[in-house]
Amino acid sequence: MIFSTNKAKENALTNARLVDICLSTSAASTYLPAHSFVTSDGKGKARTFDLIDGAVAANNPTMLAISHIYREIAKKNSEAGDMEPMMSGKRMLVLSLGTRAAKYEEKYNAAKASEWGLLGWSPHHLKNYLRIQADTLTGNEASVDITTAEDLQRLVEIGKNLLEKPVSRVNLETGRFETIEGEGTNAEALTQFAKLLSQERKLRTTTR
Repeated sequence: MIFSTNKAKENALTNARLVDICLSTSAASTYLPAHSFVTSDGKGKARTFDLIDGAVAANNPTMLAISHIYREIAKKNSEAGDMEPMMSGKRMLVLSLGTRAAKYEEKYNAAKASEWGLLGWSPHHLKNYLRIQADTLTGNEASVDITTAEDLQRLVEIGKNLLEKPVSRVNLETGRFETIEGEGTNAEALTQFAKLLSQERKLRTTTR
C-alpha cells in the first residue's frame, strides 16, 4: 500500500493520518504487531487497514517514492497532451528517516550495499536528499527485537540527540556516514526543508 497526497485527493478512503502511516511502515515483521486503523470518506463509507513494514515488499523506499512521482507526472502530461520533459532530481526534496543501525564494523559487502537507498539517489542532486540515521548504536539500542517501554523511550532520546548532530551522508566507498561541513545540524536541515516545502506550496497556490 502506497500512500500519497494525490491518491488521498482522488479517494478519501486512502487519506490516512500521518501517524497511522508512520506506525504502519515501522511495524517490523516478527518484532512489532501490525498496525490497524480505519479511514472514512465522510459519507458513510469506511476502510480498514492492517499493515506491516513496507520493506517486506520494497527495500528501497526512496526510489519507490521517486518512481511514484515520475509516474504521476507522466500521467498528468499524458492527460494534458504535454510533451514537456520529466522533472529532474534537482527539483525533488527527499527526507529519509532511518530506523537505527548497529555501530559500523567493516562488515558491508556488495550484496548489502545494493540495498542502500542513497545508491539509487546518487545520480540526482545530493543536497536535496537528507538522510537521518543513527549508525553508532550498540547493545539493546541497536537491536530491533527489543521493544520494551524503556527501549522505546531510549529511542526517543536518541532521536532528539540525533537532531542536534551535523548532517551526514554515506560514503559509497566505505559505507560510513560522514559529516558534511557547512550544512548545519539535522534540525537545521529539517527546518530548511520545511521552508522550501512551504514556499513551493505558496507558489502552487498563487499560480493556479
